[in-house]
Amino acid sequence: MLPKSSCFYAHSLPETDKQAWQTLDDHLQCVAEMAATRAERFGMADAGYAAGLLHDLGKYSAPFQRRLEGSPERVDHSTAGAIVAKQRFKGGIGDLLAYCIAGHHAGLANGRDSGERSPLSERLKADIPAIDNAWQEAITLPQELRPPGTFTQRPERGFFQLAFLTRMLFSCLVDADYIDTETFYAQHENGLARQRGGGASLTHLREALKQHLETFDTEKGINQLRGHILREVRNKAGMRPGCFSLTVPTGGGKTLASLAFALDHAITHGMDRVIYVIPFTSIVEQNAAVFRKALSQYGAEAVLEHHSTFDAEKASKGDKDSLDKLRRDSENWDAPIVVTTSVQFLESLFAAKTSRCRKLHNIARSVVILDEAQTMPLPLLRPSVAALDELTLNYHASIVLCTATQPALLETNDAARSFTGGFKDVEELAPDPKNLYRKLKRVTVKHMGCLDDDQLRHELLDVDQVLCIVNNRRHARALYESIADQPGAFHLTTAMCAVHRRQVLHHIRGTLKEGKPCRVVSTSLIEAGVDVDFPRVLRAEAGLDSIAQAAGRCNREGKRTTAESEVRIFATANEEWAPPPELKQFAQATREVLRQHGHDPLSLEAIEAYFTLLYWQQGPDQLDKHQLLSLIENGRLEGLPFETLEKTFRLIDNNQRSVIIPRDADARKAIKELAFATSPGGIARKLQLYTVQVPHNGFRALEKVGAIAPIEPDKFNDQFMLLVNEDLYHDALGLNWSDPTFMRAENLIL
Repeated sequence: MLPKSSCFYAHSLPETDKQAWQTLDDHLQCVAEMAATRAERFGMADAGYAAGLLHDLGKYSAPFQRRLEGSPERVDHSTAGAIVAKQRFKGGIGDLLAYCIAGHHAGLANGRDSGERSPLSERLKADIPAIDNAWQEAITLPQELRPPGTFTQRPERGFFQLAFLTRMLFSCLVDADYIDTETFYAQHENGLARQRGGGASLTHLREALKQHLETFDTEKGINQLRGHILREVRNKAGMRPGCFSLTVPTGGGKTLASLAFALDHAITHGMDRVIYVIPFTSIVEQNAAVFRKALSQYGAEAVLEHHSTFDAEKASKGDKDSLDKLRRDSENWDAPIVVTTSVQFLESLFAAKTSRCRKLHNIARSVVILDEAQTMPLPLLRPSVAALDELTLNYHASIVLCTATQPALLETNDAARSFTGGFKDVEELAPDPKNLYRKLKRVTVKHMGCLDDDQLRHELLDVDQVLCIVNNRRHARALYESIADQPGAFHLTTAMCAVHRRQVLHHIRGTLKEGKPCRVVSTSLIEAGVDVDFPRVLRAEAGLDSIAQAAGRCNREGKRTTAESEVRIFATANEEWAPPPELKQFAQATREVLRQHGHDPLSLEAIEAYFTLLYWQQGPDQLDKHQLLSLIENGRLEGLPFETLEKTFRLIDNNQRSVIIPRDADARKAIKELAFATSPGGIARKLQLYTVQVPHNGFRALEKVGAIAPIEPDKFNDQFMLLVNEDLYHDALGLNWSDPTFMRAENLIL
């Protein structure tokens, strides 16, 4: 005779006898064990175990069991466990578990303030079905729970640390719950659990990388210096986990050097994976390809790309099993090397939804490399640094700030140069960065003063190969049109979809390689690690870090002398082309630094002065524009604002709308597939490559004249908006949503 507790079930199967259903005690025990294993990464195994045992406690109720048998009634099965956790475990841990358990389906709610979800305080007072006492004989809870004694506290952000811990425990719980449920249904379907993770060990990957690096000739030229940097960086892999900087100029081989350090460091300290965080999607794809090549036969499975434009079907080469596994690994970053975007990584650290939080526990015990660390947005800088710092303090992670232009993010005893709440005890990995800068210096930088468009046109025609980077799309278009009739004129803008930009860049690279005239006018998008090499670069006034990025497109291959490789900074005479308000502060800081460092504006001293001045001008409030840290501290334990944080912490304030450009056969095929799709996620990722982000006013103007229309509106409302008037998309200019000569109704072909 079965114990009474086995009469309760967690999951049912249609058209099967109850003997095939998953019992509730089995589900709770499996989830508890998996959650404990995940939480052990940061010393909270007992808390993870308790969360797993309690998360579905509300299923020990007659109404829920009736629901499994087909009853349509809705049943709250999450709140009961939250109530027990809060009552049973004192000292704050019970409160943290209550947030996790109550939100394990809908997401973490605010503690007090209302959002889309009811706050936890209301949930805990709500009427819920009575639960059967059978749960007390089915599960055995730990006697008490305490925070790990090794946790390092930052008194000024104590509740931030508790919120971070809650999110990490939540990650352990929801990932375990999802996988156990998935496994139950998969085994019923085909008798096998779905494959996840696995692949080559970090030791095997290190050996593959070693063999790849040995193919380089490091005895002469630039490779000799790269070899020196690589050796020195790897020699520091034994240093204790914490925060590191890797200050290597463009051309120093920092991509593979940072990967080599990360693998050595992870193996030495028993870490699980390497996470490479990159601000721009184009560099994510580029670096992932470099890593796959460097890791030889292991690369295809070992390197997981996770970003909005990743084409999983292409990566899996049409193999359905590989495709399904790739998508599963993306859910929780179960891979030895993850390459992702800053948006995906940083926003996940402040997420509340289950889908965004599942991977967080796998960031613990990882080496996290932040490429182009200086690109973290100023309005969110303090909370971003706080989250990264917390990973190093209490989650056995190491952070590597990897950039040629290190931001001034250190908290020091020097009040004039200290970043309040910043990183402490940062170790530099590169050997003598100032000397490296001198050896790898490739360009001469000078300010040209104020130039009007006629003078800029003259500059563009003065040499055969030149890149001009300006601060807005309208200026880029006007300049391009002024030289469009000249040999080798190209235009790059975010008004082009990603596929189109790639095609233009491919043509640009070919033209440069052939030594033909190549005059490119671009917005700042080309600074995002795009691999092109010009003898001269013109750059409209901007932040000094942006100018340094622009300089990385000049003499990139190091085949010219410094004197003949010029980066010319200019101010725009036409006020219409001036930087937008949010960029003027960066340009202003650059001008002030140039007064003192005009002889060498990209030196490490100049860069440090720039960031110090920029952060000082902003003040601490502007570096946490939404006052998120204060919101957390003021909310205290009972008012942790999880839902508010997720909505507010956005690296990109996107008030734009996507318009799909039917540019080629692949785009049109994906558009047709929407007619038969019930779950459009995969198709949406394909179409991401064919979208242009349009400002609200431009979107409404296109909509008003019928130039765009929704695809399958009955199913998807206006989620997929298609450009139906393709005359508005120009092969050289991209999508035009503002020119009145185009937007007149009589000129539109509908």
